[in-house]
Amino acid sequence: MKLSLAPLSYYWSKEATMRFYVEAMHWPVDIIYLGEVVCSRRHVMRLPDWISLAKACRDAGKQVVLSTLTLIDNEADRRAMHKLIDAAAAEDLLIEANDFSAVRAMQGRPFVAGPHLNVYHTGTLQWLRELGAMRFTPPIELSGADLAALQAQRPEGLETEVQVWGRMALAYSSRCFTARHHRLRKDNCEFRCEQYPDGLALQTREHSDFLTINGIQTQSANCLDLSPQIPTLKKLQVDILRLQVQSKHMEQIVHAFDTARRREQAAVIEPTFLPPQAERCNGYWNGSSGMQWQTIPIQAI
Repeated sequence: MKLSLAPLSYYWSKEATMRFYVEAMHWPVDIIYLGEVVCSRRHVMRLPDWISLAKACRDAGKQVVLSTLTLIDNEADRRAMHKLIDAAAAEDLLIEANDFSAVRAMQGRPFVAGPHLNVYHTGTLQWLRELGAMRFTPPIELSGADLAALQAQRPEGLETEVQVWGRMALAYSSRCFTARHHRLRKDNCEFRCEQYPDGLALQTREHSDFLTINGIQTQSANCLDLSPQIPTLKKLQVDILRLQVQSKHMEQIVHAFDTARRREQAAVIEPTFLPPQAERCNGYWNGSSGMQWQTIPIQAI
């Protein structure tokens, strides 16, 4: 199995972003996703910056994929998406389509079907393959049993990539929740999300961590950890293990999963490597509520 770094969900400074990926070039990851997937107002990294970084990562021996926005809700977003796709084509880079308008814009060229295209059954999978998909990432709420059913009828030549670590992206909205928290308008947000390199924790009235706010994106409070399921994922012929990016301990997490995939065993992740204020969760995999952590694997696989 290969290892991939999912596209950066948070808004870091240009210096922090570049420093992270320069370091990541030397980690044992096979695939690096680049690009802004959350908010079109985040402009600290421009398209030429992403292309330059993509070339450097490719020269370092990584497969590079440029990711599109997940929520395209105006003409400017649509034009930016087409510019990204055209730039990727010019540099012979793959595109991860996170919106069906991006799938259409690919016009049959090979692409990666992102996790927000919501592939729940083999009919959708076959249709995406016919449109040019060469890899897909199932939704994070898909159970292990449902993934096994998809894998049993997966179209030939289609890779499967499963998120195994990191906070889960649950929803997107046209409203910016980070701006709202600071009593600001979305179009005058002052880019406050840069203050939260791992998102802003949201608590219930009982002061329990519930969700994480990241601009227009809502994430889980807890951190998905499928490291115990690596042997099962291998049996299911999953091709790629996807790691969500966080601001600290990412190198150690990558090495832990690298060791586990090579030895085909569960990864050992230290509790201190979890994102801030997060606990482990794997409930979706076991067919229960996503924020739960269960040590006993399901018996269906």
